[in-house]
Amino acid sequence: MDETEFWELIDSTRRAAEGDPEEQADQLVAQLTKLDPEALTFFARHFESRYNRAYQWDLWAAAWILLDGASDDVFDAFRCWLIGQGREVFEGAAHDADALAELLADFDPELDGEAEDLGFAADEAYEQLTGTVLPDLGLPEPPPDPEGVALNMEDPAALAERLPELWARFRADE
Repeated sequence: MDETEFWELIDSTRRAAEGDPEEQADQLVAQLTKLDPEALTFFARHFESRYNRAYQWDLWAAAWILLDGASDDVFDAFRCWLIGQGREVFEGAAHDADALAELLADFDPELDGEAEDLGFAADEAYEQLTGTVLPDLGLPEPPPDPEGVALNMEDPAALAERLPELWARFRADE
């Protein structure tokens, strides 16, 4: 499975789920169980590498702004959700987190921003398909700290300064 096929699978399951993250995870598991174990492993490798790439301070700040706070676990689920939004949104945000202000047509913090189940879709599908656990993906260990310059997430001024467009669109009333 190449990168284009990976993103096509993400996009098709998001469309089929009409944007519902839980339904997208179910759709993804269903599609992944149609693959052979090797292709499924390649999918998992693509997903995990993007998940690790999204481990950035600026994206954590974006999650904090969009979700009105984001613990470690919430940020993990946010990174899965971000991948689930497709290539354009993911790549745009990974390059410039503030671009989410334009990339997200609409955002409902009650429905959007968290998709933990997407992160487990490949594991679940592999187990259904083979009866065994997904093998080690052979990827380097993620860094202990997010990439970029740390900031105090509890400081609204710091968040507004770091991500001014996102702050203006989603938190300007504060």
